[in-house]
Amino acid sequence: GNMSFSCLEPQVVPVTFLSSSSFLALPGTSGQDEIFVSFQFRTWNKEGLLLSSKLHQSSGGFLLYLSDGRVKINLHKTGRVLSDIAAGAGLNNGQWHSVSLSIKRNRISVRVDSDVISSAHGIIPLQIYSDVFYFGGCPSSGNISECNTSFGGFQGCMRLISIGNKAVDVISIQQNGFGNFSDLQIDLCGITDRCLPNYCEHGGECSQSWNNFHCNCANTGYKGATCHYPIYEQSCEAYKHRGNTSGFYNIDSDGSGPLGPFLVYCNMTDSTWTIIQHNSTNLTRVKSANRENPHTVFFKYSASLDQLQATINLADHCEQELAYYCKKSRLLDKSDGMPLSWWIGRTNETHTYWGGSLPAVQKCACGLEGSCIDSQHYCNCDADRDEWTNDTGFLSYKDHLPVTEIVITDTDRPNSEAAYKLGPLLCRGDRTFWNSASFNTETSYLHFPTFHGELSADVSFFFKTTASSGVFLENLGIQDFIRIELQSPSEVVFSFDVGNGPSEVIVQSRHSLNDNQWHYVKAERNVKEASLQIDQLPQRSHSAPPDGHIRLQLNSQLFVGGTASRQKGFLGCIRSLRLNGMALDLEERAKITPGVEPGCPGHCSSYGNLCHNGGKCREKYSGFSCDCTFSAYAGPFCKKGKHISAYFWTGTSVTYNFQEYYTLAKNSSSHASSFYADMTLTREAISFAFRTTRTPSLLLYVSSFYKEYLSVILTRNGDLQVRYKLDSHQDPDVLGISFKSMADGQLQHVKINREEERLFVEVNQKERMKFILSSGTEFNAIKSLTLGKILENSDVDEETMKANSQGFVGCLSSVQFNHIAPLKAALHQSSSAPVIVKGRFTESNCGTLTGADSTSSETTHSFADHSGPIDEGKPLANAIRSDSAIIGGVIAVVIFILLCITAIAIRIYKKKGTYSKNEAKGSENEDSAESALKSELSMQNTANENQKEYFF
Repeated sequence: GNMSFSCLEPQVVPVTFLSSSSFLALPGTSGQDEIFVSFQFRTWNKEGLLLSSKLHQSSGGFLLYLSDGRVKINLHKTGRVLSDIAAGAGLNNGQWHSVSLSIKRNRISVRVDSDVISSAHGIIPLQIYSDVFYFGGCPSSGNISECNTSFGGFQGCMRLISIGNKAVDVISIQQNGFGNFSDLQIDLCGITDRCLPNYCEHGGECSQSWNNFHCNCANTGYKGATCHYPIYEQSCEAYKHRGNTSGFYNIDSDGSGPLGPFLVYCNMTDSTWTIIQHNSTNLTRVKSANRENPHTVFFKYSASLDQLQATINLADHCEQELAYYCKKSRLLDKSDGMPLSWWIGRTNETHTYWGGSLPAVQKCACGLEGSCIDSQHYCNCDADRDEWTNDTGFLSYKDHLPVTEIVITDTDRPNSEAAYKLGPLLCRGDRTFWNSASFNTETSYLHFPTFHGELSADVSFFFKTTASSGVFLENLGIQDFIRIELQSPSEVVFSFDVGNGPSEVIVQSRHSLNDNQWHYVKAERNVKEASLQIDQLPQRSHSAPPDGHIRLQLNSQLFVGGTASRQKGFLGCIRSLRLNGMALDLEERAKITPGVEPGCPGHCSSYGNLCHNGGKCREKYSGFSCDCTFSAYAGPFCKKGKHISAYFWTGTSVTYNFQEYYTLAKNSSSHASSFYADMTLTREAISFAFRTTRTPSLLLYVSSFYKEYLSVILTRNGDLQVRYKLDSHQDPDVLGISFKSMADGQLQHVKINREEERLFVEVNQKERMKFILSSGTEFNAIKSLTLGKILENSDVDEETMKANSQGFVGCLSSVQFNHIAPLKAALHQSSSAPVIVKGRFTESNCGTLTGADSTSSETTHSFADHSGPIDEGKPLANAIRSDSAIIGGVIAVVIFILLCITAIAIRIYKKKGTYSKNEAKGSENEDSAESALKSELSMQNTANENQKEYFF
């Protein structure tokens, strides 16, 4: 029969709907009792109208559309919806999907790929009459009510369109054979995959629509239009200077580079330490290892080696403690010079120097110091003695850290054993955070290699200046360029060109930026947008054209602090300059560049507000520190509470002079008050805690040059009184709190706050009282603050005088007057501290104890001995009591000596028995290696000291 040796594929002609106003109109199926339409489509949009038609002029119509990536059909009559069913899911994935629709009388069937949805309605059969089908949308000039929907037209491709089981010849439509269309592209599927290549960085998920793509940056650690910029700081140093305290933080050492963030512990002390743990921090004991069967341990850190290397490179200093304990276990075989134990660092090199020693020196710390137990060896363990010793110290050569592996081979001889313990990796500081340069002339600049940021570029830095304008940095290409400049005192401009014409992003500040304080600048440009942020001001963005040029192509050097034309140069300081996460070493380049100096002073002007509670900001070459000497608080920012307590005895007086107010008076013969009449306080914040059993007592007294004062006293019946005299011609205002006696030996907490005439007093965080002062609102020319007894002549009221006659006997703790801590200044005073102490005055922990614990602890202070007046009318009784006390004391001493002798004898006997038992047992307790080793070391020391104990 007839046959052909070929297989002709049917010609598939796709149609592209280019915009939301595109449509394809095809003739319907007039006179048939059913509608059957099928086609295939592909799109990136979640919504769009696929097909619409009328069934009958009086019956209504239907809409077939995409909604949230699903195909839905809406069948309606005039005024009411008869059906709304959905099929398929995730159909906006850019792949081809087939759809077929069948409507016959009262049954609707929709097939999407392999998903079939049918719906039957018990309604009057529809009169099937359709003279035209609209694919993808409707004509804008036509009055078609079915297309008035909340979603736009379809953007994507269709093919294999069939109406009534008859394929539609799209080519004939193009040749005006039949049908109608608008804004179509026939015989080509012009859909663009905007996620290929994927411009979402750091694992961001790409999704797209017809015109654009979107990056989902959730759980990546990055932000921005392309997940380019890190959301975490580069180091613990950066977190510290945002005011953060010690804790766990994610850091991203290479910024927007390829390395991801990881978790570390930041120890915020005067120096900032980054602590990175590993999986084996316990003391581990080793036996039965030799060169043929070595003991090898691998250490896995909470970060990858690349992340660790980036962190180490940033740090000023890194170290790791390695402790090696040994008993008849050597580190070096002196006979052949071969190491018996070694460790391996980050670069996979073998190292034979140990903690406290230096690279390339096969020694331990004692070998460098000349303090080994055997002077013929350079390590304690190489003495090969049958007793525990150790070689312990810090490894601090950054290029070799961290330790990744330890190998031990000399523990297979009789009674031979070793143990090791590796601490976490510790890194201090961030050498890039304070790396800065000062530009002294407008023609001075630094130059660096060309900046390569073709698809993504971010630049961040700090600057401070007094100039009104200047270029921070510039890099040019043949046509492309990138520039960041201070255009006016309150305006920073980020300008660039990637081939689409110059673009600018401008941020304006309400405050001047040339105030000689540090300001932060972050600029980013990627294929989607450009953005600029200054300090904490809102970020400004500029969207890139959807189909324009995207590559930034530069070829000149990068100029910092100026331009290639040497015009509009920058005057001031630039610090911590990072491009795409990489820090530029401004200081090294500044050392060899005229007109530019390395470093930049004056950090306290910007960061001084981080020093709280009266802490003073002190300048350092790299950064600053907070001096908490005169603050009641401690820590890197004087925010950490510290309970400083002292015991006051009879006649004790601590006076703090407010010398910062009266510096000028030292060089003047006039009375100080004549200079400081205008130095007034309108508010005070006072807090302290006390414990006493003695009344009346003077707790606190503040004097002034104008006979004004504040006194806080306990009355004879134990009531607390706050007495303010703010007018030398009036009696003092008195606020009394008498709900219970406060001289009960318990710790009492008091807070006093005054704001002009309003006075607030709080006791033990429970009792709160408010009082309105009548004597005034200003405390003029304050002179000094006294705790305990007032020793100078003072014009005070009678009740304060009575309290002062007794002074104060007891415990005072955590005393704070505004930002001044007089107790701390007195106990930790330097030669410059404005504190005068008279009488017996000792630091104590009496302010940290409460309840029952305080009673036993305070017997050393003998509150009871001072609790009341001594009865001097019965000398005989007192003498008898005194004699009885002496006799009782002698008996107690004798009993104590006998008990001590018995205890010493028992201890010697037990230690001998314990040591012999330990020698027999060896090391059966493998579950607690560290405690067992410590016990064994203790027994060893005990054996060496037994002769001394017998002699005693």
